[in-house]
Amino acid sequence: MTATAASATPRRRRRASAGVLVRKAGLYAAGAAVFLFSVFPVYWMVATAFKPVGEIFSKDTRLFPGTLTLEHFDRVLNDELIPGVNFWEFLLNSLIVTLGSVAAGAVLSLLAAVAVARFRFRMRGAFIVLLMVIQMVPAEALIISIFINFRRFQDASGLQMLGNLSGILIVYTAVALPITIMMLRGFVASVPRELEEAAAIDGASPWTVFWRILMPLVAPGLVAASIFAFITAWNEFIVALTFLGRSTEEYTLPLSLSYYFGRFGTEWGAIMAASTLLTLPVMAFFLFVQRRMVSGLTLGAVKG
Repeated sequence: MTATAASATPRRRRRASAGVLVRKAGLYAAGAAVFLFSVFPVYWMVATAFKPVGEIFSKDTRLFPGTLTLEHFDRVLNDELIPGVNFWEFLLNSLIVTLGSVAAGAVLSLLAAVAVARFRFRMRGAFIVLLMVIQMVPAEALIISIFINFRRFQDASGLQMLGNLSGILIVYTAVALPITIMMLRGFVASVPRELEEAAAIDGASPWTVFWRILMPLVAPGLVAASIFAFITAWNEFIVALTFLGRSTEEYTLPLSLSYYFGRFGTEWGAIMAASTLLTLPVMAFFLFVQRRMVSGLTLGAVKG
C-alpha cells in the first residue's frame, strides 16, 4: 500500500501541472484574442491610410496593402481644408486647448483633492456625492445650458468666451475635474499624516511639506488624471463645434475630420490618414508620462 501510494503521488503532481499548463494556455489564448480584437481596428485604420484610392474601394479586400502610398498623408498635411487654415493650424489649436486644460485641471484637482481628503468641513460628504453624480452626466446633456450661460456671461462682462479657444478650454477643464478629483482624493488619503507631521516638527513650512512630501507620493495619481484629461480634451468634438461655430481658424483637429465627408462622397483615405495623425500625439503623451508614472510609484513605495 505504501509503494502504491508513493507511485500515485508523482502521477497526481504531473496531472496537476498539466492542468495548470492547460489553464495558462487558455488564459493566454483568451488574452491574445482580446488583444487582436482591440488592436485590429487601429491596424485597419493605419493600413487603409497607406492604400491607394483604387485599392480602398476594391472588392478584393486585402489584409495588407498591395501598394504603399503617402498621397493621403500629403493631402492631409499640405492641403487647406479651409481657406487659409491647414493641418498645422488645427494641430496648434488642439495642443493649446489640450495642454492648457491638462495643466489647469491638474492644479485645481490636486488642490481640491487635498482639501477633501485632509480637511473636515461642512457639506463635505454632499460635495463628494455631488462629484460622483456629475461624473454620470455626459457633457453633451449639458451643452445647451453651458452655452447659454457662457453667452449671458459674455454679454454681461464683455469678455469674448465664444468663438475662440478660451471657452472650450474652460469647459474641458471643468468636465475633467470631477473624476480627477476623485482619483487624486484616494492617493492623498493614502499618504500617512505622520509623514507631514514629522516634516512640520523638523521645521518644514506648509509649502515644503506639500512639495517635498505629498507631491512625490501623489505623482502617480496626478499622471493618471492627466492622461484622462488629455484624451478627453484631445478627442472632443461636440463642445468644440458648438462653441467655435463659424470661427474656422480656431478649429481643432477632430473638427477637421468632418471636412472629408462631402456631398458627393467620403474620402476614406484622407480620413484614415488624419485619424492616424490624430492618434500619434495621444500615444506619445502616454508613453512620455508612463515612465513618470512608474518612477512615481517606485518613489511612493520607498517614501511610504
